Amino acid sequence: MHDYEVLVLGSGPSGQKAAIAASKLGRRVAIVDRRDMIGGVCINTGTVPSKTLREAVLYLTGLSQRELYGSNYRVKEDISVSDLAARTQHVINRQTDVIRNQLSRNQVALISGAGRFGDPHTVWIDSGTGRDTKVTADKIIIAAGTRPARPDSVDFDDRTIVDSDGVINLHAVPRSMVVVGAGVIGMEYASMFAALGTKVTVVERRPGMLEFCDAEIVESLKYHLRDLSVTFRFGEEVAAVERHATAALTILKSGKKIAADTVMYSAGRQGQTDDLDLPAAGLSADRRGRIEVDQHYRTAVEHIYAVGDVIGFPALASTSMEQGRLAAYHACDEPTREMHALQPIGIYTIPEISFVGKTEEELTNSSTPFEVGIARYRELARGQILGDSYGMLKLLVSPEDRTLLGVHVFGTGATELVHIGQTVMGCGGTVDYLVDTVFNYPTLAESYKTAALDAVNKIRHIHRIDG
Repeated sequence: MHDYEVLVLGSGPSGQKAAIAASKLGRRVAIVDRRDMIGGVCINTGTVPSKTLREAVLYLTGLSQRELYGSNYRVKEDISVSDLAARTQHVINRQTDVIRNQLSRNQVALISGAGRFGDPHTVWIDSGTGRDTKVTADKIIIAAGTRPARPDSVDFDDRTIVDSDGVINLHAVPRSMVVVGAGVIGMEYASMFAALGTKVTVVERRPGMLEFCDAEIVESLKYHLRDLSVTFRFGEEVAAVERHATAALTILKSGKKIAADTVMYSAGRQGQTDDLDLPAAGLSADRRGRIEVDQHYRTAVEHIYAVGDVIGFPALASTSMEQGRLAAYHACDEPTREMHALQPIGIYTIPEISFVGKTEEELTNSSTPFEVGIARYRELARGQILGDSYGMLKLLVSPEDRTLLGVHVFGTGATELVHIGQTVMGCGGTVDYLVDTVFNYPTLAESYKTAALDAVNKIRHIHRIDG
């Protein structure tokens, strides 16, 4: 008999949900993680700190209120790192307490330390005391997460040259910054520091940014970031970064040189599998540290599962939670349904972006007919109240069966608003539901009715002409 029926390696979103789900099904469960990493990267260095930092930036800079009170409006004139860190640390502490309480309430044993495989059913726990503890389990779920990828050619010092984990620990708000990589994480931090008044330059080797998003939304974001004095260097690659006494010098392959106080690399993520001793369990990882799984999140070893960022795309906290639950259910022989294909994407730039379903480009490339309905926040009373005149909601509607093909939101509350469209799409609803329904007034949710009417009127006009 093994010590536990289910052992989870990692306490991030996927690990938490896996452990709690297995416990709810009556299994003896334990979760392994270092004492200083309860909640995983998500709580300690990633999702929660960065989103808390964003809220602190929005509040202290008064950025979202400037249309109402003038372009020079600020809640605090000189914003320090300690101002930003105070709110961040408060949220981290509270969330860590919540997670510990949830695990305790569900009778999930919390084992402090770093785990590595001894054999397919055995994990050795290094608690830092110099003496390892052996734990055995019937089923094991790997939820080890990822860390920022660090190119070997870059000399990171966590002060001048940092990655996305280290950027939240800067000693001062830099006057200038180079962000290498225009992916989600790079653009989130670029917009935050630009809002703080940092002169930001974004370097991206690809011809554009956030290429999986709707092109019109991306153009809107670029416009607003340029308004915050962000400079974009697309189609450029970094050749070297030199650290000098007072700043860093970023040298591009094209010969350009950019001086800045800080350089932040956002070069993707690396699975944290190096220290797991996967071969001892009969497993392996690819060069990015990712583990291959089947549709049930089972690895090549039947009783070992892997979930969350360590298995690769989409590597979102939201999808990772559901992967953890589904893996635990399968490990415990509990019937499950597959994860719904409609998964929203949320990008916490300033302003924020969120979407679900297809983009105009995808529909055009697949020769799928569609009509566009748009609502702009400046036409909504709530938009005026909030001082958001740039926000917009876009619906992509099938003119044939009137179903929603995609929902794209840019501006205040985008990551919340998108779920209305997601629900309508998931339930097979049509644009007519949004036309006929009643929304609270004044709200941003009204944008759905406005955009729906816009799309329906266009469809009606085409039908009238087409006969």
